Amino acid sequence: MTGGFSLAGTTLRDRTAGATRDTRLRQSLARAVVRFADGRASALATLHDPEGLRRAARRMRHEVLADLPGVLERFADKVLAAGGHVHWSPDAADANRYVAEVARRTGARTVVKGKSMATEETGLTEALEAVGCSVVETDLGEWIIQLAHQTPSHIIAPAVHLDRYQIRDILQQVAGRERTLDAEPEHLAAFAREQLRARFLQADLGVTGCNLGVAETGSIVLVENEGNGRLTTTAPRVHVVVMGLERIVDTWDQADLVLNLLARSATGQHLSTYTNIITGPRRADEADGPDELHVVILDNGRSDVLGTELHEILNCIRCGACLNVCPVYRQVGGHAYGWVYSGPVGAVLTPLLAAGHPEAAELPNASTLCGACMDACPVGIPLQDLLLALRRRRADTAGAAEQAAWRAWAAAWSRPRSYRVSLRAASLARSLAPLTARMPGFRAWASGRVAPVPAARTFQQRWKAGEV
Repeated sequence: MTGGFSLAGTTLRDRTAGATRDTRLRQSLARAVVRFADGRASALATLHDPEGLRRAARRMRHEVLADLPGVLERFADKVLAAGGHVHWSPDAADANRYVAEVARRTGARTVVKGKSMATEETGLTEALEAVGCSVVETDLGEWIIQLAHQTPSHIIAPAVHLDRYQIRDILQQVAGRERTLDAEPEHLAAFAREQLRARFLQADLGVTGCNLGVAETGSIVLVENEGNGRLTTTAPRVHVVVMGLERIVDTWDQADLVLNLLARSATGQHLSTYTNIITGPRRADEADGPDELHVVILDNGRSDVLGTELHEILNCIRCGACLNVCPVYRQVGGHAYGWVYSGPVGAVLTPLLAAGHPEAAELPNASTLCGACMDACPVGIPLQDLLLALRRRRADTAGAAEQAAWRAWAAAWSRPRSYRVSLRAASLARSLAPLTARMPGFRAWASGRVAPVPAARTFQQRWKAGEV
């Protein structure tokens, strides 16, 4: 995948149908997302006023977005003052070109990567491999799906769709005939640690994403649970950070607010195992750290969203809580969404950042609009409203026949008399419902659905007859 739609040419219906038939996938998803959702509820319950904290975080994110150019400029100035380099990338191709040029100039051949949705978005791994670099994902889940030639299924748990036996089979390809692996998670993790530690020591270049950039000091904040992020940022002599331009706060007080909610919402932890704060390259009196630090600030369509009715999607802190409660995601997993970002946040982000791909425009329909995602979101993004806004956009480009049909329906149901007439007609035609579902134009909609059959008598008729 190189920044485009990973399942181009397929439809959302095809992908979801395949996922729902995969009972093994659904079992793996159920175990993971229920654990995450329950952990979130328990962790938030330890806070004195979790709802007050969420409201404060939403206000803060609005304030940052309102002054985003200024905050980013302050951040860039501080990075430069600390000895780092800053590159502003308008799109994925430019970001990949810059990182590849850093690798070429520094003679890097072995690259270790920390978990990063932004680099998945740009297709950086493929771009580096194209210029002769060997790239190894160091997050355990990311390494597993790299070996399996797959893409992430979840924002924070890339291999959530696999069970331990499938993971054992994937890692056995690395172990070869000399060593037989069992399916115990502790043993699989130990094998992965053994394999990856050597890669850190060999690496010339480390690449990571960024949970937060802090403008006050020009610092990069990375939260993780495995220690691979810490090794990726300290062992290689060059460190490149790819940061979506919205992943920024102005002050450390604002960063503290996000960190209090991020791990709780993502995994149910009060704080991730490792919270890495990186400010500039290694100083003369420091034993560890890179000689060069490069921060790539990625736009790739984000600035086009600012100031629109959809701008609140840029408040997202990538915790994955909305995926864990979404009744659609919990059935179909991440790959059915077709690109880097899945779940409710992906159904909004993908049509905006992967615009031009017809497959992306379908995703806002992958929602029940139940509002569970907004209830779970630590910064209160009204995801169901954003999904409706995208549906309206798509409706504006629908064919003339479809638009005429919806206008007629809206007109009929906007007036009491015509509404009652339509209900009586539906009651009279109730026996024709199965036939209607097979009519041209209705077949695709009816596939996989059981159409409701109208009652023989309406509620108003029964009310007037004194039956209710």
